[in-house]
Amino acid sequence: MFSEKKGTPKPIGERNIIAKNTTLVGDLTSDGDFRVDGKIEGTIKTTGRVVIGKEGTVNGNIECLNADVEGTFSGNLNVEEVLSLKSTAVISGDVVLGKLSVEPGATFNATCAMKGSVKIVKDGEQKTKKTA
Repeated sequence: MFSEKKGTPKPIGERNIIAKNTTLVGDLTSDGDFRVDGKIEGTIKTTGRVVIGKEGTVNGNIECLNADVEGTFSGNLNVEEVLSLKSTAVISGDVVLGKLSVEPGATFNATCAMKGSVKIVKDGEQKTKKTA
């Protein structure tokens, strides 16, 4: 009657907050989202979203699914899906992303590589191949 679901469910509602006037030096890893209103020097790895608030600063590396930046980021940024830069954002470093959204006023001084997909049509069957 009842069956167990296979696989690991994605955590819902998990959010890690680095508050204003907080400085963290080190590496962070989580399946939940991150909101940074303070300062981080190190690496953030998550399968969720990273939000850098207006007064937030990150110096280091970020690997995430999506990112929204209002504050300052410097380092290597790897976003699987969408990077959204608000008008107050300041980005420098190396960026690899799926899609980019930039509001007027944002500062984007970075080397940028956009991931895409190549569609191959063979014998009437469509296949998608991801490229970096």
